[in-house]
Amino acid sequence: MTDRSEEGSPPPPAHVLARLDATLAQLPILDTRPRTVAPLDGGLTNFNFKVSTPERVAVVRLSSSDGDLLSIDRDAEDTNSRRAAESGAAPAVLAYLPDHHALVVEWVEGTTLGPEDLRDEGTLVRAAEVCRLLHAGPRFVGDFDMFDVQRRYLSIVRERGFRLPARYLDLLPEVDRIASALAVRRDRTVPCNNDLLAANFIDDGERLWVIDYEYGGNNDACFELGNIWAESNLSLDHLDLLVDSYYGAHLRHKVARARLLALMARYGWTLWAAIQDAVSPIDFDFWSWGMAKYERAVQEFDGPDLDRLLDEARRPD
Repeated sequence: MTDRSEEGSPPPPAHVLARLDATLAQLPILDTRPRTVAPLDGGLTNFNFKVSTPERVAVVRLSSSDGDLLSIDRDAEDTNSRRAAESGAAPAVLAYLPDHHALVVEWVEGTTLGPEDLRDEGTLVRAAEVCRLLHAGPRFVGDFDMFDVQRRYLSIVRERGFRLPARYLDLLPEVDRIASALAVRRDRTVPCNNDLLAANFIDDGERLWVIDYEYGGNNDACFELGNIWAESNLSLDHLDLLVDSYYGAHLRHKVARARLLALMARYGWTLWAAIQDAVSPIDFDFWSWGMAKYERAVQEFDGPDLDRLLDEARRPD
């Protein structure tokens, strides 16, 4: 989860800067002078730096942990990032240093999107286009299924006594209903980013790029679309436009599927936040971040549309 704003970034801790120096010393493509290093805002599981030399500009990302609790496989992330670049949707991977927990990716000069950018219809259509490009590319290492991820996260939270929001366990029967409805018309999986908050889109003025493949894996395309919609808190009309643009037609069962998977994304990422709240060394209010997602999930669980969405997801148009 990465943003690229360089203005006002707080200085990273000294031990992180020492890690960066050690990493750069192992990278001949960046270990030259003159060289400038600028921290990038927004990493919730990593420390990110823009490193510029006369020959090259790159993003160096240092993992803040090995990612085991969050189900992040760094070797798979490297492979999937390379395959995403092969699809044309992502910038090139320049280096991977597993001993330093470092991934180095080519810098894309452009604007990092925010949620307000995805409210522009033209930008949202371009987001659908770059998703189609990514999804048509080489398959990724491993699969990503939010139902499985949510169960793993819940097991960790309960075993370790991390806090849960009110009613979280009470909603599990509704999760089973959603899983059953989606299984009726299960689609083939495609290589997905699975974490498409607005800041993981870069606009270079001509096209969009998709960055950050920590959670990359083969998945239902409707999860990708629903997650874009959920992460930026877009309107229902925006969801229609995104799904219609992706599929080239208005398909009610696809819209319903994307919305149900968006609900599961919010419900599942709530536990990501609960784990990070307990263990992360990064100075960030993970609990409040997660509760904002959870409150929106509860509104969907309790709202008037759930039964209709389950029905529409089962039926052909």
